[in-house]
Amino acid sequence: MSDLALSLDLFHFIRPWLLVLLPVIALLWWWVRRRLAPHKPPETAIAPHLARALTVGRASARRVLPIDGVALVLALTCLGAAGPTWSRVPDPFVAQTAPLVIALKVTPSMEAHDLAPSRLERSKQKIADLLALRAGARSALIAYAGTAHSVVPMTEDPHVLQPYLEGLSPDVMPGKGNATAAALELARSIMAKESAPGGILFVTDDIEAADVAALNGFQGASVAALAALPEGVGSAGIDQLTIPVQQVTVDDADITTLDRRLNAAYRRALAEQGNQPWDDRGWLLAWPAMLLGLFWFRRGWTMRWGAAALAALVLQPGTGRAEGVTDWFLTPDQQGQIAYDKHHFDRAGALFLEPMHKAHALYRDGKYDAVVETLAGIETPDAAFLSAMAHIKSRGYREAIADFQTTLDRDPNFPGAAQNLELAKKMLDFVETARVQSDTGEKTGEGADGVVLDNKDARGADTQIRGGEQGAKLLTADQWMNTVDTNTADFLRQRFAIEAAQK
Repeated sequence: MSDLALSLDLFHFIRPWLLVLLPVIALLWWWVRRRLAPHKPPETAIAPHLARALTVGRASARRVLPIDGVALVLALTCLGAAGPTWSRVPDPFVAQTAPLVIALKVTPSMEAHDLAPSRLERSKQKIADLLALRAGARSALIAYAGTAHSVVPMTEDPHVLQPYLEGLSPDVMPGKGNATAAALELARSIMAKESAPGGILFVTDDIEAADVAALNGFQGASVAALAALPEGVGSAGIDQLTIPVQQVTVDDADITTLDRRLNAAYRRALAEQGNQPWDDRGWLLAWPAMLLGLFWFRRGWTMRWGAAALAALVLQPGTGRAEGVTDWFLTPDQQGQIAYDKHHFDRAGALFLEPMHKAHALYRDGKYDAVVETLAGIETPDAAFLSAMAHIKSRGYREAIADFQTTLDRDPNFPGAAQNLELAKKMLDFVETARVQSDTGEKTGEGADGVVLDNKDARGADTQIRGGEQGAKLLTADQWMNTVDTNTADFLRQRFAIEAAQK
């Protein structure tokens, strides 16, 4: 389903009862226009062609009248007030892109060179491009041939998948075959651990006939396929699929289409099952209403006094002046939402007046202390949860535990509160355990510089750890990978062989 079709399917009004005013506006328009229609002149002895020449206003019934514009402005205002919407307000704690499991077929047939440089290499390139397009989203990678194996579990960092993706080849697979059903079951088990609905993408050049029914009838996630085949080359199994199938293209049109299709079901699930408020788009209708209002200065248009009243209201002594043109049309919260949508979180945090929106913007901007100050005094589970997350980010584990507990006290079923409470307790216990080991002389590693741990539980002594000069320079990720004695392909070959033997 396309974005437009999904929006049309979810379209509704937040306050539909206001739509009852539309018939009233239509009746008013008809009544006023009927009164303004010219009356037929009485029959006289004047010749018809002279009567037509002497009659004024015969075409007024066909031209645009002031009441037409007024009725249109009122109708647009009524529709805007009813609150048209087709999506929910984005939740900053929930990713707006669906989690995705990518299942790549790694068989000798995928090494065919009819798709340059080969079917397998082109598939790897497409997967890398898709991961880059989904930057920040959760993705997992599966490789399958005669058996299916998890290459990389769910991760938000596409760079983690890249070396393992490059190391995949038919040589690392423990057995030959086309175990599509096994890969589907493995993908299902990975997706079952996710809290949000997601998608499964098969990148393959063929599907076994016995596995077609399993893919077509799969429930619980959106399934799609990227056909790693050159144009004009078909596959009997792929041709039987009823799930969305995208042919590989020379540009990014294929992965863009797949990403849009896989995310459509995810956005629908967030809209139908989410607890975020619906995003009121009525303000969009305010712009054409205001533009039509500009014609009220014309002769004969009604309510011209409105402009004079507005000017008097704005220019009267003691009235606050707008600092910019934007302030004439948008409230600070509306301006803050626009800045937030553009990821200008610092500006959004300064503009928002509503505390929760302001706190979300400050959280995304990394100003965690300001988040806690903004939420002080708001006694809702959402405020306590966001305050706890801000404490976690600033390493205030004790305060986070207290806020998570407050969240559960206010709403025992608040999503994620119980899990994060347990995680915060484990993090605090880890910090305290590390302090005890440091106080007793146990070596827990080098490299820290100027780290002071809290000691509210009096576990060990107050300790400040300083790394030596040799530990000041830590290895980068690339340097660390260069110290590994084996390459990715060897590692995957050994791991897959062990997993296949265990099965």
